[in-house]
Amino acid sequence: MSVPVLGIIGGSGVYQIDGLANTRWRKVDSPFGDPSDELLFGDLDGQPLVFLPRHGRGHRIPPSELNYRANIDALKRAGVTEILSVSAVGSLKPELAPGTFVIVDQFIDRTFARNKSFFGTGLVAHVGMGHPVCARLGDAVALAAAEIGIPARRGGTYLVMEGPQFSTRAESELYRTWGCDVIGMTNMPEAKLAREAELCYATVAMVTDYDCWHPDHDHVSVDTIVKILNDNADHARALVRAVAPRLRHRDDPCREGCHHALDTAIITAPAARDPAMVAKLDAVAGRVLKG
Repeated sequence: MSVPVLGIIGGSGVYQIDGLANTRWRKVDSPFGDPSDELLFGDLDGQPLVFLPRHGRGHRIPPSELNYRANIDALKRAGVTEILSVSAVGSLKPELAPGTFVIVDQFIDRTFARNKSFFGTGLVAHVGMGHPVCARLGDAVALAAAEIGIPARRGGTYLVMEGPQFSTRAESELYRTWGCDVIGMTNMPEAKLAREAELCYATVAMVTDYDCWHPDHDHVSVDTIVKILNDNADHARALVRAVAPRLRHRDDPCREGCHHALDTAIITAPAARDPAMVAKLDAVAGRVLKG
């Protein structure tokens, strides 16, 4: 069994974990451009971890300008085998109060200004997204949350909007009629690209506020939001610390099929494949393109 490497994509507060040892920042180059930042490598009780600040340290990059392809490609090149995405979201359900964590199992992608695939002209592939997150990794997160007493809901639909502006009231009400649970701006195309890169992917959506549908939305103070953000970061660090040891017992390869998502995905005949595209995809799809 190969040693799993846990990649974490999240804010700056997430990677400041007590007990993280042998830390070093390192730039990882990608043929898809620059990732959001250098990667932080470390070990947590013997479990290798790699952290990527999604928006860069200091939160420099808005959601629409993130280089999602470079981020996922760089994590794959760094040896990551599973990704835990941690992101702040608004709640679309009254029972999902600020401070709640939602372990998402579905997405609705409403983004429109982002590169959503590693593949393209010269090398075409279609991966399945019926189950867009890894249930095995999600189960591990749910068990870890219960173990340390973090309020978490297993399962939920994350509406990914383009941003950077928040929803109108009419949009928020529309998404509620669709049955969505939370709304945010960052997990697509992140999840799609992780699937193409044959990485397990799970999302922890951290509720910071109710979206604008809620009658008390405008009465929430900045101090309240900041406190929730800080509490969420504390809980996220504790959750990562609790999840990491559980990966040692994971199946190899993942029983959900994440590590073999490209087995039947590439449709372009070998003789018709663009050599430049093949070279560019050496990390993402090298397993199925070699030979």
